Amino acid sequence: MRAFVPLIAEIWREACRHIEIDEAAERIAALIRRHLPLDTLAIRRLEVARACVETIAATGTLASTLLAFRSDLSAGEIEDIAAWGRSGRVLSGAKLVTIPGGSKLAPPDLVADVLIGPLAGVDGHLGAVLLVARTGKRFEHEHRRLVRALLEPLSVALDNDAQLREISSQREAAEADRRSLLTRLGRPDLQQTIVGEEGGLRLTMQRARLVAPSDVPVLLLGETGSGKEVIARAIHLASPRAAHPFLRVNCGAISPGLIDSELFGHDRGSFTGAANEHKGWFERAHGGTLFLDEAAELPLEVQVRLLRVLQDGTFERVGGQRTLHADVRVIGATHRDLPTMVGEGRFREDLWYRLAVFPIHLPPLRARPEDIPALAVHFAARAAIRFGLPSRPPTSEDVDLLVSYPWPGNVRELIAVMERAVILGEGRSLEVAKALGVGQGAATSRPLHTASATALTPIAGAGDILPLDLAMARHIEMALARTEGRIEGAGGAARILGINPHTLRARMRKLGVDWQRFRQRDAQ
Repeated sequence: MRAFVPLIAEIWREACRHIEIDEAAERIAALIRRHLPLDTLAIRRLEVARACVETIAATGTLASTLLAFRSDLSAGEIEDIAAWGRSGRVLSGAKLVTIPGGSKLAPPDLVADVLIGPLAGVDGHLGAVLLVARTGKRFEHEHRRLVRALLEPLSVALDNDAQLREISSQREAAEADRRSLLTRLGRPDLQQTIVGEEGGLRLTMQRARLVAPSDVPVLLLGETGSGKEVIARAIHLASPRAAHPFLRVNCGAISPGLIDSELFGHDRGSFTGAANEHKGWFERAHGGTLFLDEAAELPLEVQVRLLRVLQDGTFERVGGQRTLHADVRVIGATHRDLPTMVGEGRFREDLWYRLAVFPIHLPPLRARPEDIPALAVHFAARAAIRFGLPSRPPTSEDVDLLVSYPWPGNVRELIAVMERAVILGEGRSLEVAKALGVGQGAATSRPLHTASATALTPIAGAGDILPLDLAMARHIEMALARTEGRIEGAGGAARILGINPHTLRARMRKLGVDWQRFRQRDAQ
């Protein structure tokens, strides 16, 4: 076995050097052929979710045959193969039948001498390495000992492949989500001009551009729906971190018991149900920007850990012992009065000073009426694209109604009103008056957030009154818009509507109300 020590060291280097498993298998097979009568080497993976074993890498004369070889397994066969996979026993082809389902690890018509060893990655991934001898050759006893030494580096290669597939899958999903979001928003990209940046948002944008090149924390202050995420994204895109992730966390929407795990991650086995390692938002945003929306909702114990990250960039996962580093720019946002919360002991004073290094105040929509006409045109066109309808601009009468409305829900409410106006107009016109709940011929508008059902419908004849289900759905949507999709807890839609959260969810399912779009919706 001593003669194989240099070979095993070389195999370890190749297993760790190449992230692509087929490339690693090619290099490792070339090394093994110097010492074994090897014709073909194949790495197979046990896919528990799909109940099969499939070949993920192969090199040699039989490579194409083995790459096409996929074996379906029963539940019992999966358990038996998984148990063998954790045993470390190397078997010859003739002895595979001793494992129920083991005969499916190699092609049934394979006549050459075969050795097969189990692979068990540290992350729980299972598989097998299959070695096929050259025609007329056989593997000796010492060859089996060498194969046993190969199992650990090849298990590492199996883990690397699984992690690479997971990263690729996440990247593809993120790109698909990005394309879907742009389609819904009617945008070619995320770097379009912000409506109002030369008007009511001029001072806000000046401060955003001033702070963007630095790495200091930013605190965005403004009413719910005023466009804080849009400003945060603009700061990120104008910063040196623009090519890295921009991740948004709604701190008020996460259960207090899960916030630590979501922000900082957890190690495997750190608590009941923690079956795998989990990377938190700080690790996933490494190199980029983390937007902590509704940061005032963070529990005091989490605020302590957040302060440490802001001070020195270090943290530990839940249940972990290693100190990790995150290179992340933090942008916080809240609609609450943080100085008052500090005085009441509900928000840490030291975190307030650290987070509010550069505060930016966003004016409410009612304070910048000059932006409303352009915003209405923008959102009407965007909604028309989203719903597949012809785009119709608002009339001068529509603009007068919109400007005179107080907009308690700010830009987010304007988005909802313009979408309703597009739907009600069915592509022929914009029904802004109906969307606002204004009666025909009425001179003033009535806010949609009142609990009165008449505020949801035009004040006219019975033919203009909305069906009860539709009126109820709109009322729920307005509550969700105000709470950014949060259903339960303090400030949740259920509390605003005076209804049990479970009852509200059941009613939303019945009415077809999708709460998720209120969390994912861009505020501008």
